Amino acid sequence: MGLRVQLTRREMLATFLGLPAAIAACRSNQTPPLPRGEIVGASDGIGHKIRDGFRPSPQEGDWQRTGVVIVGGGVSGLSAAWRLLKSGFEDFVLLELEMAPGGTARSGDSPLVPYPWGAHYIPAPMKENPWLIELLGEMGLLEGHDDEGQPRVAEQFICRDPEERIFYKGRWYEGLYLHAGATSEDEAQLRSFHQEIDRWVAWRDSKGRRAFAIPVAMGSDDADVTALDKLTMSEWMDIHQFRSPRLRWLVDYACRDDYGARMEDVSAWAGIFYFASRVTRPGEEARPLVTWPEGNGHLVSHLYNKVKAKVRLGLAVTDIIPSLINAGNPAGRETAPPSQKSTESARIPAPQIGIDVTAIDSKGQTAYGFRANKVIFAAPHFLSRHLIRAYRENPPAHVTEFEYGAWMVANLFLKSRPETRGFPLAWDNVLYESPSLGYVVATHQRGLDRGPSIFTYYYPLVEQDPRQARQRLLGAGWAEWADVALADLERAHQDIRTLTERLDLMRWGHAMIRPRPGFIWGAARRAAAAPYKGIHFANTDLSGVALFEEAFYHGIRAAEEVMSGK
Repeated sequence: MGLRVQLTRREMLATFLGLPAAIAACRSNQTPPLPRGEIVGASDGIGHKIRDGFRPSPQEGDWQRTGVVIVGGGVSGLSAAWRLLKSGFEDFVLLELEMAPGGTARSGDSPLVPYPWGAHYIPAPMKENPWLIELLGEMGLLEGHDDEGQPRVAEQFICRDPEERIFYKGRWYEGLYLHAGATSEDEAQLRSFHQEIDRWVAWRDSKGRRAFAIPVAMGSDDADVTALDKLTMSEWMDIHQFRSPRLRWLVDYACRDDYGARMEDVSAWAGIFYFASRVTRPGEEARPLVTWPEGNGHLVSHLYNKVKAKVRLGLAVTDIIPSLINAGNPAGRETAPPSQKSTESARIPAPQIGIDVTAIDSKGQTAYGFRANKVIFAAPHFLSRHLIRAYRENPPAHVTEFEYGAWMVANLFLKSRPETRGFPLAWDNVLYESPSLGYVVATHQRGLDRGPSIFTYYYPLVEQDPRQARQRLLGAGWAEWADVALADLERAHQDIRTLTERLDLMRWGHAMIRPRPGFIWGAARRAAAAPYKGIHFANTDLSGVALFEEAFYHGIRAAEEVMSGK
């Protein structure tokens, strides 16, 4: 955590970008000036205080009754609220720590265009995902179906060309696979890899289910499929003799991109899922990407606008306490079972399970209480052992099985476009020789191809030990991370520093679930999704992969569980 004090600039850049990049960045003895900027969100300060035991009690007048409390205003929480309201159920409140909803799908705004702080696209859904199709239809994104019944997304919402490019040894090339300089063996292995993926795209189990589907719950649990979860993606590549460095780079990039981990640490099931789940039929391209300048923040804004009357922003949940609430007890206080009460008390109607939820404002000053019949816990599952009292006192074994990747995301506000050599600026721009994922261009989808722009830069910390990754993430401050981003992008854009007027960044300590081998089809994921004393769980981590569609699915599922009385 003393990174800023202990490391020189060269050592710091070597740590995050590698020694060659550090040497190149430090050729001058003068440290280049940084633009203006700051670290924005997330509110980890109050979260760490709650983790360490900060739980003030609300005053009696600061309690209110409600049918359901939704904990967390990310995609799962917003989706649960959306589903409840669509069913006519209005007796609920959603509590969110941040002053902006959306979690890792949130976005920012500027006079030029909005921009993402995390997830920035979804593939067009397949016909087997009816609730997502309903949402996109409600948003006016669809224009009918094709001959096979697949929903057709309106052209203006499909990612605009050029979609992707890759930078290698001083020049940009089209696409994400580096064809330039590839040998015949490289190309042959790429074809073989796609043939193997196509085999899984075509595969169906005895119930007609796809091997890999979005959401995950719609896919197969056949032994042939689940066996892939016992291998790492790297081991699977070795078994199939996929040794081409370019192919292995592509697969490793996919794992870093969606899972925040290297292919040596990712389940083969998850690695194949990345490529196979988005393809309708063998031999076809993946479903088209749907995006906006602000990425999935556009979806978040729609959901939030539908449910915002029920949302309380800036309230951090501190405790969730299932208790026995008597229907005839207007104060809603916990009561003992009749056998432990006097004869007079025993005449009170039989108690029912209720749940007390306490929360504190983001400044840590005012406590609030909510007495509910049900709770939808839509926060990441690792928080359950800090917020659910029984889990805190006796943590279930499955909670410790959830591991999360750490990310740094930076938004660079540019007064003009940087110089480029080779293939022109695209929506997604990847550096082949960098540990980062490159950047997406917020102005691209609007067709603003000249003048000011906003580049959103993504850096996953892929250490095998996620705690070490979080320490590295939080150990570097704004200046260090800003320098990393700029030095990395200088590989491709030598003028990036002079063009960047402002650089803001966000540090996501628990950005996404890591699907390490054994987790997807292990017992922990199933155990975590099971309701506990009126608490229903909903988050993308319950799928083992961090996608908007998975978060949306679990929010819908939990809302329907609550309404069904399960």
